Amino acid sequence: MFPLRFVPLLLLPLLAGCSDLRASFEIKGSAHALSLIRITGMPWEKTAKYSIVAARMPDCMRRHAMSEAGLSAKVEVYAPGNDAWILRQDGSMYVVETRTCEGFAKLDAVPEGGLGPLMGSFEMRGDTLVFAAAPKVEPPAAGIPSASPEPK
Repeated sequence: MFPLRFVPLLLLPLLAGCSDLRASFEIKGSAHALSLIRITGMPWEKTAKYSIVAARMPDCMRRHAMSEAGLSAKVEVYAPGNDAWILRQDGSMYVVETRTCEGFAKLDAVPEGGLGPLMGSFEMRGDTLVFAAAPKVEPPAAGIPSASPEPK
């Protein structure tokens, strides 16, 4: 007969599949940031629950639920301006703001003014959720001609 005290040990592998991963995009230090939270349930599930935390401390902080998405879904962060941020997750887009941290909405289409510059993306690297900053694009310096071959 199997002792009942070992039953919790048999259930332990089921709990190992649950995870709560977090990563932050620091806008102006850790007090002004967007943090993505990715929660997975059981090991056999193919999706995770995502939410974004908008923070500008000490004034505001608020958590907003996003759509469920695949385990390897990337969430891109764009900066259209005025402390507004556009998040693109698979086929869904959201706008969140960090002035009051209360504004959050799902977008049906790209805003008229565009997405703004890509700041980076939240993505999985192995078993870790990270924020990968986009490469900085330097605008061409004024008055300096672009390199082009000399006519012959």
